[in-house]
Amino acid sequence: MARIVIVSNRVPTPGRRGVQPGGLAAALGDSLRPGTLWFGWSGRVVAETPTRAELVEHRGVAYAMIDLSESHYRGFYAGFANGTLWPLLHARLGLMEFERADLEGYVAVNRAFAAALAPLLRPDDLVWVHDYHLIPLGAELRALGVQNRLGFFLHVPFVPASIFGVLPCADLLLRALMAYDLVGVQSEQHRRDLRNAMDEILGARAAAGGRIYVGEQSTRIIANPIGIDAAGFTALAERAAGRREAKRLAESLVGRALIIGADRLDYSKGLPNRFEGFARFLHRYPEFRQKVSYLQVAALSRADVKQYQALRRELDRLAGDINGRFAEFDWVPLRYMTSALPRATLAGFYRMARVGLVTPLRDGMNLVAKEYVAAQDPRDPGVLILSKFAGAAERMADALIVNPYDADSITDAIARALTMPLAERQRRFETLAHEVRTVTAQSFYAAFCAALAGTPVRRLALAEKGAA
Repeated sequence: MARIVIVSNRVPTPGRRGVQPGGLAAALGDSLRPGTLWFGWSGRVVAETPTRAELVEHRGVAYAMIDLSESHYRGFYAGFANGTLWPLLHARLGLMEFERADLEGYVAVNRAFAAALAPLLRPDDLVWVHDYHLIPLGAELRALGVQNRLGFFLHVPFVPASIFGVLPCADLLLRALMAYDLVGVQSEQHRRDLRNAMDEILGARAAAGGRIYVGEQSTRIIANPIGIDAAGFTALAERAAGRREAKRLAESLVGRALIIGADRLDYSKGLPNRFEGFARFLHRYPEFRQKVSYLQVAALSRADVKQYQALRRELDRLAGDINGRFAEFDWVPLRYMTSALPRATLAGFYRMARVGLVTPLRDGMNLVAKEYVAAQDPRDPGVLILSKFAGAAERMADALIVNPYDADSITDAIARALTMPLAERQRRFETLAHEVRTVTAQSFYAAFCAALAGTPVRRLALAEKGAA
């Protein structure tokens, strides 16, 4: 059986418990099998980017980690990946910044990744590269003569050609994707958008079997939605609901209904819109004052990026305004925290919550929506309020679907969720739970690896081997 080599921007710390960097560790961790190699950035910034990776083994899985220099970190991570690509792929052109120096740093880090990874590869390895940080990695591996089957999965959304074409190097990145044998995205909408960009910007042509060609290179683009270990998360939530943290939260609610949101502090998550929707709810439905408590966990993210610093200041102001307007001496309507909580603690909180607020302005999938459903007690389930712009909404129509740009849409959904009869809550939950149990982390992993293993081995032409 071929070894799976996972490549991502960050590598989970082997053996570490509690909060791990990024959502990929949670999504793939339960699917890893002994013999897997996971390669990526260690999270450390050093004087100079090394040429070789540090290898650590834990429970049969090998972790290969490479440090980054300060200049590489700034250009690759803070600059191009999160200052250019992240806002672009979330359709936030007003926040996108482009500097050629950052692009050069982005390509240089992908080249360094390729140089450190290539010597670790075996001839029959299946190499699975993850997310927007590493789009050029496949082309850099091909330039080193790597002929392994290469797959790429984009966890964030894609955008139509009319938006992606704003990027000065749009054609460079799309051509880099053609180095992969298989490209996966979260939803049919994102697959159509990527195909649209390939067609309009590169003039791609369709071929049999769903493959597309640009010149002599070909790839296949599939929609392969990610999931969670639903059974495992349900069991985690059941255990966590009886633990000290959940009991403390329950005692503090004094019988009030809990509304919960859990996100990274990121402008794509629509948190200002969500806060405004909640404020309007308190204004328009005063009968619910002192009967609900909204807990928003917004773990700090990319604190060195100025757009995130501005967002934090805005949320601090909005939270203070809501509590200043509506709080009573014995009731604070909005509990807002920016420290991360362990996944087990959140699981217990989800199980207690009558309403789950998942209202991103745009999201590749959003696993919080699936975790909230998996955590519910089938006898008395809560109600999921879900943005129509989350990839999860494509297959979770029995949530209350809202447009997060319309704060009144969120307001009305909260009121409906809090007054929904038990029978309707149970019916919606059963449909959503079936989806969460069917599309899991394991099915995501297995489907992509099977599709990648089924692609023909690429024999590189001399010109491709020597490509820059």
